[in-house]
Amino acid sequence: MYRRLSAAEAAELIHHGDTMALSGFTPNANPKAIFRELSKRAIRLHEQGEEFQVGILTGASSCQSVEGDMAVAKAIKFRAPFSTNKDFRTHTNLGEVDYEDMHLGHMAERLRHGFYGEIDWAIIEVSDMVEGDKECRAYLTSAGGIVTTIARLAKRVILEHNQFHNPNSKYLHDTYEPADCWQNRGPIMVLKPYDRIGENYVSIPAEKIVGVIESNIPEEARSFPDVNAETLQIGLNVAELLSRDIQQGRIPECFLPIQSGVGSTGNAVLKALGTSPLIPRFNVYSEVIQDAVVDYMLEGKVIDASCAAMTVTNEALRKVYDNMDYFSKHLTLRQSEVANSPEVIRRLGVIAMNTALECDLYGNENSSHICGSALMNGIGGSCDYIRNGYISIFTTPSTAKGGKISAIVPMCSHIDSTEHDVDFIVTEQGYADLRGKGPLRRAEEIINKCAHPDYRPLLREYLKLAPMGHEPQHMRAALAFHDTFLRKGDMRLTDFSEYL
Repeated sequence: MYRRLSAAEAAELIHHGDTMALSGFTPNANPKAIFRELSKRAIRLHEQGEEFQVGILTGASSCQSVEGDMAVAKAIKFRAPFSTNKDFRTHTNLGEVDYEDMHLGHMAERLRHGFYGEIDWAIIEVSDMVEGDKECRAYLTSAGGIVTTIARLAKRVILEHNQFHNPNSKYLHDTYEPADCWQNRGPIMVLKPYDRIGENYVSIPAEKIVGVIESNIPEEARSFPDVNAETLQIGLNVAELLSRDIQQGRIPECFLPIQSGVGSTGNAVLKALGTSPLIPRFNVYSEVIQDAVVDYMLEGKVIDASCAAMTVTNEALRKVYDNMDYFSKHLTLRQSEVANSPEVIRRLGVIAMNTALECDLYGNENSSHICGSALMNGIGGSCDYIRNGYISIFTTPSTAKGGKISAIVPMCSHIDSTEHDVDFIVTEQGYADLRGKGPLRRAEEIINKCAHPDYRPLLREYLKLAPMGHEPQHMRAALAFHDTFLRKGDMRLTDFSEYL
């Protein structure tokens, strides 16, 4: 047997300046026990006047025990590729963390090519393992992520054997690592959403394994607010636009696989699609599945699903484990490099649905920064899907903060997805079909069908002020909505004459 370590003993092995690469994707399948001790150790060392910060690399966002508590302890030197954690966001916006926001589908390859330097530690949560003299077969828990790559590249490995997870979770996994581009890399042979092309375990040289931590820790999963009238209407609008495309022959009657980003709006859209008589049974090919997909799989509305993570509550996770005979034949957990592969997304014709913070008059989208500066979330894998999807949809409520903020603005304060990659914008007001339209027709469509009525006159006024051109923008007034909000607390108070 490999050496057993307490979480505190394992934390003592980590040195200031080390780079740690972790299992998991979203808050699920992250190693938790070691980080609960590591953040405490960092605080003790700082109180003694000693330096202690580490680099943290993951497949996606992570959990409170990893990036939240470590950020509060001022123990993160560098972080990539994604975060949705409030504490991490606070300390990053204070300038305390060097954070690279990166496409999730790129992460494993960037690691292989050395863009992040050497990996000192891979810390991997497992549900089971076979402890061989030369090789350990590690079986993952509720997510794939970047484990095949980090297990191979890391100098040393610590396993967290989390007995909260059913060891039969191994039957959900497909662990496959593509070759590098200069190695005559072949196609990724995923031809249908459920297809499996690799193994259900990760092979790790036994000589790398420093020790195993035994734990029993539930996922630090997030539950999302119940569907409200606003998010329900957004979901119904998405169902309507997709059913219209079926009727017009743009989507086949057998339908196409669905991708949906994480969040309350995304969950609401999936619930709307799952209950809509206009939408046939469908497959899911996504980076994550949420509670709604688990329920619809059991009900038969969702046929097969593929993802990098079950980003679900512990209650939904139990449903999967309690029905493993069914889910092992219909649900595949992949490494994120495959789940977010442009090649596979394009081949399958995935319908991509993600959530925006704001969209501008010409279809550019911002999903990560508030008023251009403050981090809210990273881009995650949205661009992997939006750029390569058969149809690309962004959803957002038309207003926020009780109407003081408009999600439809003259110019985005930060751009994550450009107008060239966005087919539909959907709010509770309606949906704008941007396909086959030039900038001025797109602007008209977005104002009339997506903007809140309180903001439509202001948006039309802006267009009149903008000088003529292919994509009219008034450089002094383009960010007037944002400037007014920062100065007066309400975008509705915008007076464009101040900017002329």
